[in-house]
Amino acid sequence: MNSSDQRNIDTLRFLSVDMVQKANSGHPGLPLGAAPMAYVLWTRFLKHHPANPHWFDRDRFVLSAGHGSALLYSLLHLSGYELPLEQLQQFRQWDSITPGHPERGVTPGVEVTTGPLGQGFANGVGMAIAEASLAARYNRPGHNVIDHHTYGIVSDGDLMEGVASEAASLAGHLKLGKLIYLYDDNQVTLSAGADMTFSEDRAARFAAYGWHTQTVDDANNIEAIEQALATARAEVHKPSLILVRSHLGYGSPNKQDKIDAHGSPLGADEVALTKRALGWPEQPAFLIPEEARMAYATAGARGGHSEAEWRDRMDAYAQAFPELAQELHQLMEGGTSGLPAGWDADIPVFPADAKGVATRTAAGKVANAIAAKLPALIGGSADLDPSTFTALTGFGDFQPDSPPGAEEAGDRQGSNGGGWSRAGRNIHFGVREHAMAAISNGLAAHGGALPFTATFLVFADYLRPAMRLSAMMGLQVVYVFTHDSIALGEDGATHQPIEHLASMRAMPGLVVIRPADANETAAAWRVAVQSAGQPVVLVLTRQHLPTLDRAKFAPADGLQRGAYVLSEAEGGEAQIVLIATGSEVHLALEAQAKLHADNVRARVVSMPSWELFDQQSQEYRDQVLPPALTARLAIEAGATQGWHRYVGTRGDVLGIDRFGASAPGERVLREYGFSVENVCLLAHAVLARNA
Repeated sequence: MNSSDQRNIDTLRFLSVDMVQKANSGHPGLPLGAAPMAYVLWTRFLKHHPANPHWFDRDRFVLSAGHGSALLYSLLHLSGYELPLEQLQQFRQWDSITPGHPERGVTPGVEVTTGPLGQGFANGVGMAIAEASLAARYNRPGHNVIDHHTYGIVSDGDLMEGVASEAASLAGHLKLGKLIYLYDDNQVTLSAGADMTFSEDRAARFAAYGWHTQTVDDANNIEAIEQALATARAEVHKPSLILVRSHLGYGSPNKQDKIDAHGSPLGADEVALTKRALGWPEQPAFLIPEEARMAYATAGARGGHSEAEWRDRMDAYAQAFPELAQELHQLMEGGTSGLPAGWDADIPVFPADAKGVATRTAAGKVANAIAAKLPALIGGSADLDPSTFTALTGFGDFQPDSPPGAEEAGDRQGSNGGGWSRAGRNIHFGVREHAMAAISNGLAAHGGALPFTATFLVFADYLRPAMRLSAMMGLQVVYVFTHDSIALGEDGATHQPIEHLASMRAMPGLVVIRPADANETAAAWRVAVQSAGQPVVLVLTRQHLPTLDRAKFAPADGLQRGAYVLSEAEGGEAQIVLIATGSEVHLALEAQAKLHADNVRARVVSMPSWELFDQQSQEYRDQVLPPALTARLAIEAGATQGWHRYVGTRGDVLGIDRFGASAPGERVLREYGFSVENVCLLAHAVLARNA
């Protein structure tokens, strides 16, 4: 390694160490060990433009080992992103843009929020899928307008997490050749050496997944790292994992290769010793030699030329393929402004029908109706398409262009029509709920995609960490959950969700919608598509629900306001409000009729979304739930937690605060009190309490 490379690498190392030391908090070990691989990647391979962090054809970089955030902030600052040195000096402090772990939307150049290990690994898989999908659909011979890589630095902890294993398995199957990860193989975890818990042959494991693997024995051998990255880029049919043997806390005389260097500052004395050991001036802190600054700035400036060349290619593309170019521009723009005109023109209006349809069925019809005019829509289920009804018919399956055995089998049509190729918009995630959600975050973060996922509501627990990050990052992911209650019946308690609605409603930034019939479901999909900057959950039934006669009841577009008066009391002012969601709205309507026969005037409020309702004006909320009308009964086949915010201390909740049971759905509902008779009994008890 020549002296200039050494200087540039040590600049990264000690900017990071000084950040952690000044904050008296953080993780110095990874930056000290991984700086050489980061330096090679960022200065010799990564295609990015610091002056325009959102340039669409940039390479994506994910620091999945987000605890090493000081290294990323050093890279961003030196490369010329809008991250001044003062912010590095405010690392981990209130109101800084250098939080303890990288956060999307906080720091320019940070692609995804990482820190929960394994999430960034799976996010990168989603980004690689997005690139491959858009390239297959929009590139034309002589016009490669989508052509970039996804890189990342991953750690022992990332590779231990189950979500990374799920994502790695799928990435290998999909042959995502533009996905390249550098594995910081420092063989130390937070509490012990990795050999205490992690003794398998990682290269062999990833080779078995279908990855191309290489090993670099010394993290300081930057020529070997450069060669490995060049080889990985040349391998276009497999994702790549480069195992780089590094040393946690490299250069620290007393803490190298020890767990002490992982998550605690080195301490002033050890910082001085480390700088001395590596030949770095002990003072001043946050030293940036001018030559080092120029080296990183020059590498970053190359991105300006790359972007200018890309814009020229886009202009030529627009001349040759104007309709495709317009569609691609809309995808790149994203958000509501990127929605094509008339995208929702074909959403069906469902006629009144006493038998009706399951809301999962209605949702599938709506998704297929909008897919043709909404090219951003892409996604799939965790091996449950036949049950969730989320397949986009005629849009093909996202698979390698040359799937294993396809030629011999003579079957390249896949399961959804439209062929088996990179251009397919149905992603088969397999039984990998957690990776499905984390990959979808990567799709959304990449841009050009409106991802959806699908599984049973009870399995929301399997993907919750990734859904939480969807909300934290403000990513527009549509979560479709079917089989939403004990009404699914015979599968029993293991498959009957109870606490799941309450759990998701507790998550900031997540919009949960549980529609009551087919037309509310159509309205829910409209909300989901128009909800740029936040994830939306659609909670749907397995069983049929009547399609309400909207000539008799209020229009279904009331769903957009979260709650609305579906059926007003007859014969005078309401004495009690029945509030319900989803399938229980129909039970509330039946109870309203029986109460009317008993000379009780009941208003029925459909409340498909707490979050949307809480966003409305106080005036509107008071119209739906008059403050003076304290006799209120909420009805929902789920945990009662949270409902008292709407029913108050003088109301009641018919819900479920124990696990389900195995029996036909109607029997289970009846045994749990979801009957007209019991609703009326509870309503009379509430009225007596408010007399």
